Formats: sequence, C-alpha cells, structure tokens
Amino acid sequence: MTDAFRIAEHYHGVLPPTDRPLLVVMLTGWIDASNAAAAAMDALIDKTAATTIVEFDADTYIDYRARRPIMELRLGVNTRLNWVTPKLLLGRDRNNRDILLLTGAEPDANWQRFANDVTTLARSLGVRRMLGLGAYPVATPHTRHVKMSCTCPSPSIVATLPYIKSSLDAPAGVESVLEHALTAVDIDAIGLWAQVPHYVSSMPYPASTLALLNAVAEVGNVDIDVSELRDIVDVQRDRLDRLVNENSEHAAMLRQLEQAFDAAQAADGTLANELPDGDQLAAELEQFLRQHRSDS
Repeated sequence: MTDAFRIAEHYHGVLPPTDRPLLVVMLTGWIDASNAAAAAMDALIDKTAATTIVEFDADTYIDYRARRPIMELRLGVNTRLNWVTPKLLLGRDRNNRDILLLTGAEPDANWQRFANDVTTLARSLGVRRMLGLGAYPVATPHTRHVKMSCTCPSPSIVATLPYIKSSLDAPAGVESVLEHALTAVDIDAIGLWAQVPHYVSSMPYPASTLALLNAVAEVGNVDIDVSELRDIVDVQRDRLDRLVNENSEHAAMLRQLEQAFDAAQAADGTLANELPDGDQLAAELEQFLRQHRSDS
C-alpha cells in the first residue's frame, strides 16, 4: 500500500477481515493530564486482547533525537533496540465486536501523510467511527463526577453528543488532523476529552480514565469490562478525601471548588469557564499529596 507502514508478518501482507470496527486513537505526546487517556488505551488493549496488525515506519514519522530507541544492554551485549513507532492493533469486545486501536508515539513529522495512511487503512478495514482520547487539567473537584468535552468537524454529530462543547483556539495534535481526514471520507470522527482536577494532574487519576472508557462504550457502541477500574476509582477517592480532610485549609478550598461546580451545573448543565482557577489549592494540595504518594 505504502512504504510508510507495513502489515504485521503473521498476516503475510494482507489485512485481516474486520466487520465495521470502531477505531480508537491515543497517541502519546499531546495533552494527557494524569496520563488518563494513555491508561484508557492500555485498558482497551488488555481487555480486548488486541494484537498488532500494522506498524508505521519510524524513519518516516519519528524524530530519533526526541524519541531515541531504547538499547537493551545485557552484560555488555547490545541485545536489541526497541523503536518507538505508532502501531495499529486489532481486538474484540465482550460481544465479539471488532475494535481497532491506534497507539504509540504521536508522529514528529509528516502529519498529513500519516493522516492519509490512517485514512487508507480505515477505509480498507471498513471503520465505522473514530474516537480520539485525551485529558486536560481544570479547576474541578475530585468529589464530583468527571466532566467530558468533545471535538468533531461535523456540527450535526456534535449536536448529538452529551458533552461540553467549548470555544477556543488551541494548538492541535495529530488526532485533530485525523478528525478532519476521516470526516472527509465520510467516517465519523470524534475527540473525547476527560477533565482532571488540576491539583492531581501530575499523578494517575483513574476516575478520568474510567470516564473515557465509559464514553468509548457509549459513543462507540462497544462493551468493555471496567469493573476492576471502578474499584480502583473508589479506593483513590477515599484516600484523597482522607488526605484533604487532614488539613482544614485544603478542605475549605475544596469546598469552594465544589460550590462553583454545583453552581455551574445548576445554571446550564455544563462546567463553565468561570470556575475559580484554584491555583492555591493546586499548589498546596499537590505538594501535600506528593508527601503521601504511597497512600494516593
């Protein structure tokens, strides 16, 4: 098809048959607070037993000075080099529905060529919809449910989604390029973004990962087992509550965020930009939580 990607050897140069798969995209290197989207992709790979079907050419898409291969050195023997490159995997959900997972490093160059390659593969594999995953920090309390926002080139699709619709100018990632490329060939393409309390955005926040997986299930019409993650969310919520309540100032600042969140919800059902920035809460709580990292 192209020298910029190759089909995995065990498929002998022929893409496997698929039945209108969902394509989920999460390429590391763009905005991903708490690594929530990367964790969601890892969960999808695990729960769908996904295996690689396509590997993209590292020389075409990766800047090795920024993403050097890892050398495995064993007693002086350079045993192998692990190259960082985007990959396309194929798995199946609990209802045996096909799911394609585009993961790995975001390309450092040739974004439009990459988008063309992905579009070619998507059409060959009969992709019905693409979902991109991301997460961003915001002044929101961990004691409330995770809010989601969406991006999509199609106004009619955006109108059907029960998520925040923001208006802003921001640097784009390759996922945004894929949204436009796939939409141009009549494949629905949607970006799903989970909010993360910015005072915990430097550490794992499984509640946002769970929100992303639930959105994938809902918008992508797939069935993934997330029961283990729900248990982890409950455990972290309890630990965060206890850590915050140990300090009266932290608890007071958290209540301010809760009040702002609830007021925004009551006003229009979305988390508005008028929420307090929570800088003091972020600075103090983040330091506080780092001191208790073993418990959080």
